[in-house]
This record gives sequence, structure tokens and C-alpha cells, in this order.
Amino acid sequence: MGPIQSLIEHKLNSTFTPTYLEVENESHMHGGSASESHFKVTIVSEKFIEMPLLQRHRFVNQVLREELDGAIHALAMHTYTPEQWGNVGKAPDSPDCRGGSKHI
Repeated sequence: MGPIQSLIEHKLNSTFTPTYLEVENESHMHGGSASESHFKVTIVSEKFIEMPLLQRHRFVNQVLREELDGAIHALAMHTYTPEQWGNVGKAPDSPDCRGGSKHI
């Protein structure tokens, strides 16, 4: 696990006290040389109860603002309440990269 991934996990754990958190480095699925630039976050937290999806995403973006302004090029996020997670149990797979140097 790289330093950016560790920092993301630390910040999300500290802010949301999640019942489930998975931070996946998906940089290998994309073109370029950056090794920590594309991430997928799956987070389950009681803090999301009665919070619309857009507000959840804005909240996560706010917590990770510094990283999003710098090292992180893309962040896929899946935010759930514990009840929603109990019904779903798994975040969707990320699609294949359709741009960048992977298709040159």
C-alpha cells in the first residue's frame, strides 16, 4: 500500500468512523506512469443516514480536497448507509479505462 492510499484510508476512517471501508488503487488500469492516481473508495457509515447521495460525495470530496487538488487524478466512490450495504453487500466493479495511453 502506497502513502497516498494510506492517507486516504486514515482521513476517511477518522472522519466517517465507517463500519466498512475499502480503498482500492486502480492506477494500474489506466495509462501513464503514476502509481497512485486513480482510486475506488467503498465506504459504509452511519453518517450517511438521511444524507442524499450528492451530499455524501461532496462530503468525501471535502475530506480529500487536498489529495484531489494534487496527486489524485480520479476517484470513484460508493457511499452506503449500513442498511443499504446490508442490501447490496458489494460495490460495482469499475469499468475498463477507455481513454489515455492504454488505447494508443
